Amino acid sequence: MRVSSGMIFDAGVSAINRQTSSLLATQQQVSSGRRILRPSDDPVAAARTLEIQQGADFVAQFKQNHDYASATLGLQEAQLTSAGEILSRVRELAVQAGNTSLTATARQGIAIEMRASFDRMLAIANSTDGSGNHLFAGFMSGTTPFGGNVDNIIAGGEIIYQGDDGQRSLQVSPSRFVEVSESGRDLFQRIGSGNGYFATDYAAGNTGTGIVSSGTVTDPAAWQAATARDIDIRFTVSAGVTTYDLVNTASGNSLLTGAAAPAPLVSQRTFQPGQPIVLKSQGLEPAFDLGGSLSVSGSPASGDRFSVNPSSSQSVFATISNLVGALEGVAATPADNARYINEVAFALNDLARASDNILGARARIGARMNEIESLAGLNDDLGLQYQQALSKLQDVDYAQAISDLTRKQVQLEAAQQSFLKVSQLSLFNYL
Repeated sequence: MRVSSGMIFDAGVSAINRQTSSLLATQQQVSSGRRILRPSDDPVAAARTLEIQQGADFVAQFKQNHDYASATLGLQEAQLTSAGEILSRVRELAVQAGNTSLTATARQGIAIEMRASFDRMLAIANSTDGSGNHLFAGFMSGTTPFGGNVDNIIAGGEIIYQGDDGQRSLQVSPSRFVEVSESGRDLFQRIGSGNGYFATDYAAGNTGTGIVSSGTVTDPAAWQAATARDIDIRFTVSAGVTTYDLVNTASGNSLLTGAAAPAPLVSQRTFQPGQPIVLKSQGLEPAFDLGGSLSVSGSPASGDRFSVNPSSSQSVFATISNLVGALEGVAATPADNARYINEVAFALNDLARASDNILGARARIGARMNEIESLAGLNDDLGLQYQQALSKLQDVDYAQAISDLTRKQVQLEAAQQSFLKVSQLSLFNYL
């Protein structure tokens, strides 16, 4: 076969180009730290790298979600801690207010501080995060959830909730969503009045000094099964003896006789101040059982009434406002004092339930924060595993790469030197 000078030059240049390209590829691997510079370098590893990188991206997003959720829940927990401290202070003031020997000026001073506590509680209920989103507005985070004031509630109004019952959630793992908000209605408004089963109250026209307790339910099943749960305790004073009748306000019948109220005096129960009034049939009375009892202290007058009604929701704002109204009212008679003490007792009971409600919310938030912390640890471990897998697939082995780089440099130099020698092979050199 004839070997022309053109063929020699083409073959030499082609070999040098191949060696240069290979050397350049190895040099890029060393400089970038990556074994795979393009998918064609290792199609199988490139595809696997893409899958693992997608998983690593999910892990990175979950980490951002963890940080956001932890920050938001931490802010809520701090606000609810402040709310609990406010309630504790209001309870201290309520205990002080229960002293009937306080002067009007002292009561006014307590009322002023309670008004300030109301405003602080309202500010907490309307608090926002760093982005201006309201913490306790449900899904309506752009809306100020609560509006109202003490005087409006004292006049018979109520605090207005403009949020909703939604709970925003955030995905913190492939299969877990965690709530990162609380409904303001659940926190500050849906607080069971009374003892949680029923609430007691006094009639506005009472003239005696009776003070009713919040009562207790010892048989919840009986209370839930009872058909007549709206009860009036009506007192009668005759010949120096105080008796009372239990009246179903829906039907107007006495529970003690089953007939229309009032029951005959001989059928009524004898009243003993501070002794339990059992909401259950005794002896020859028609069968009824509400599963609970209450007590009345002091001296009810004839015609005085106290009520027992199923517990309903009462906002913490209404509880504070009612207490302010009682403190700012005039207690000119023993009956006025009795009503005042009743209001203080109701407030203490409702404040305790409000505090329990806040504590329950803090417990739920704390549980979520603990879960997020645990998931964050697992997420970090998974992220490390992804990085290790990626490193095995795409990171260059520097020792091998540098050795290959040195070898290819030698090969390129050899190709260049040999090309110089071969390119000089010509008959003209011998003429």
